[in-house]
Amino acid sequence: MSNEGFSEWLWRAPVLVTCLWLAGFAGTASADWYRFSDTAMTTPVELEFWAEDKALANRVGEEVLAVFHQVDEQMSRYREDSEVSRLNRNAANGPVTVSDGLFQVLEKAREVSILSDGAFDITFGSVGYLYDFRAGKKPTEEELRSGLPRVNFRDVVLDQDARTVEFRQAGIRVDLGGIAKGYAVDLGIERLINLGIRHARLSAGGDMRLLGDKRGRPWYVGIRDPRSEGRNAVVLPLEDVAVSTSGDYERFFVDEAGERVHHILSPETGKSVQGVQSVTIIGEDALTTDGLSTAVFVLGPAKGLEMIERLPGIDVVVIDDQRMMHVSEGLVPPQTD
Repeated sequence: MSNEGFSEWLWRAPVLVTCLWLAGFAGTASADWYRFSDTAMTTPVELEFWAEDKALANRVGEEVLAVFHQVDEQMSRYREDSEVSRLNRNAANGPVTVSDGLFQVLEKAREVSILSDGAFDITFGSVGYLYDFRAGKKPTEEELRSGLPRVNFRDVVLDQDARTVEFRQAGIRVDLGGIAKGYAVDLGIERLINLGIRHARLSAGGDMRLLGDKRGRPWYVGIRDPRSEGRNAVVLPLEDVAVSTSGDYERFFVDEAGERVHHILSPETGKSVQGVQSVTIIGEDALTTDGLSTAVFVLGPAKGLEMIERLPGIDVVVIDDQRMMHVSEGLVPPQTD
């Protein structure tokens, strides 16, 4: 099927436009859709769910949004007191005991790194910290040459029995920006389920989980046109899945040569990956889809689709730098006679 035919098939679904804000619903207690939002982990967090009454909804909203602040305090590289920052300071000196949550994220990161042959690598932070996207600053060639030897996920040694992490060389900096939000979304969904919620949508930036359907109909999830903020490239009818999108439009600046410098870096070069504008992964949990979206972005359309087709229950939509759409077999509609 052509890209055009695929897009036409998806566009038959109506676009769901939802405006989310921190909401307290006035009036008497009643079953309804409730919506809450916040900012955590340097990204907007948005929650929509069906609850039986306002009191329950307020409790659910407060507890779920608190999850993201807890993960931020634990895994942000921007906080000097976070667990990740302490790990970066101390792990080159010997094994560091870490929390179960951080160890789980590091294990998943290593799994995706091995699967993608290093295309996903949390030690990219060893050069990533040299970029300042707000100031439009990128490292020099000399700075990259100095930092790149420290970009190697195999130099992060995990001891599962002792729950410790050790770096094999000094100067390594792990950055969980490509996977921690997915972990937080999964934790939020767990909290929703424990509180009795059965229909919900929870997102943090480009990472989303859908809990159940939208009470008898699917959720409609738009994949943004990477070059038009107000337009979707496609709309997918989905339910009970995780969806993660990585795009070159999230954090970027245009340098003096007119090139787009964005935050998705190649572990091989330390520079922004070229050839792809966005990658969307659909799977069971956001921890997995978050890491895979970055991995496919770095691998590119051909190698990325080849990897995804080997993974059961995972699908992908890639938009390349020529505005061509590439999709996995699981998203191609059945052919009719």
